[in-house]
Amino acid sequence: QVQLVESGGGLVQAGGPLRLSCAASGRTSDTYAMGWFRQAPGKEREFVAAINWSGSIPHYDDSVKGRFNISRDSAKNTVYLQMNSLKSEDTGIYYCAADGAIDLVMTGLAYSWGQGTQVTVSS
Repeated sequence: QVQLVESGGGLVQAGGPLRLSCAASGRTSDTYAMGWFRQAPGKEREFVAAINWSGSIPHYDDSVKGRFNISRDSAKNTVYLQMNSLKSEDTGIYYCAADGAIDLVMTGLAYSWGQGTQVTVSS
């Protein structure tokens, strides 16, 4: 199992960019997919983006396609979420997730989760 720590959240104006990072530690020698979820106040946690273990195949929710980019640096055991053209509806707590199967990551059933980082987009 891996431990995940998110960073990079904060307050940003609508239309601006923000980059989140998620650093993995522990059994990082295992191959695992990673992804991002978010949870807005009063709403359920929802899938944002995921990437396979090699970093070659990204997946996105339709709401962020064309605006967000997920990538990973295997040497640093870190996954990034570059968020551009942010909207107020992107506000929420962003969680990092990891699992050996990308399907489990994308469906919210990953075995490892971070504590989350707050993203607030002001309009």
